[in-house]
Amino acid sequence: MRVLGIETSCDETGVAVYDSRQGLLAHRLYSQARQHAEFGGVVPELASRDHLRRLAALTGQALDEAGLEKSDLNGVACTAGPGLIGALLAGLVFAHGLARALGVPVIGVHHMEAHLLAPLLEGDAPEFPYLALLVSGGHSLLVDVSGYGQYRVLGQSLDDAAGEAFDKGAKLLGLGYPGGPEIARLAARGEAGRFRLPTPMRGRKTLDFSFSGLKTALLYKLRELEAEEPLNEAGRASLALALETAIVESLLDRTARALEKTGHNRLVVAGGVGANRRLRQQLRARCDAGGVNLHYPRVEYCTDNGAMIALTGCLRLAGGAPRAEAPEPRPRWDLSEVPSFSPAPDDAA
Repeated sequence: MRVLGIETSCDETGVAVYDSRQGLLAHRLYSQARQHAEFGGVVPELASRDHLRRLAALTGQALDEAGLEKSDLNGVACTAGPGLIGALLAGLVFAHGLARALGVPVIGVHHMEAHLLAPLLEGDAPEFPYLALLVSGGHSLLVDVSGYGQYRVLGQSLDDAAGEAFDKGAKLLGLGYPGGPEIARLAARGEAGRFRLPTPMRGRKTLDFSFSGLKTALLYKLRELEAEEPLNEAGRASLALALETAIVESLLDRTARALEKTGHNRLVVAGGVGANRRLRQQLRARCDAGGVNLHYPRVEYCTDNGAMIALTGCLRLAGGAPRAEAPEPRPRWDLSEVPSFSPAPDDAA
């Protein structure tokens, strides 16, 4: 069974082809980050239009890379939500048109479920159950994953997600977009301990995340420092390090509590923020000390991509999971509403 996957939930256009027995055959990704950088964030209308411009070419490239014709496809999987309404529509309109022309089904995929299953793209995929930490520009989630489509959200963003905190912090520090890599690059030159920012939600019994207060704390610290004299490059680097440290420490604290609560000894980390080097290093150290097996998709599968959509669509198609004849865009979509399923034995691996 071969499925084409399409990802257009935000500002990255991803197209991939997944084979139920051979695995991932092709993977193409176009990022709009440079286009949106001048605005300091994603402009939804521009994102939607660019998806429409890129999809046909990326699909052709992915099929060529896989050595397949359109007629070889058994289904088209597409992100149906959550995400930007216009961006989701762009992908779904293209997916519906292609699927109708080929006479194959369209599988609407939950974006966060695809992130949860992305580790299955790797050779050392974790067994169920496991705890998942999903951290991206729009989401911060801790999820108890007990099987395919069996997800229990333990904690989530109450306001800003971790990726938003990086983006907004980068803007305050005069850095570019996306903020995560910019903050990390500058923080690498910072002096540890020179500045401190509060660690959001540390010690709280709940497992939710909150990063809006951290942005405010950074703003006040900047004003305090610049009231005395303009902040030099070394000072900005140390402040970037303080911001990165606070975000990472919050994620570590919430995750440690979730592992304790669930008793799981397997942890999956996915989403764009999951590529942060400091987060990876400290999670590795803590998991090794606690006897927890840590799993990451490779970096290109941490960010939004078509490979995870193609994989999830293929698994759902193989397992006969319930699906709408014409899935519609769902900008908001509770993960608990995703139906469970069981892939066919040959395809589960």
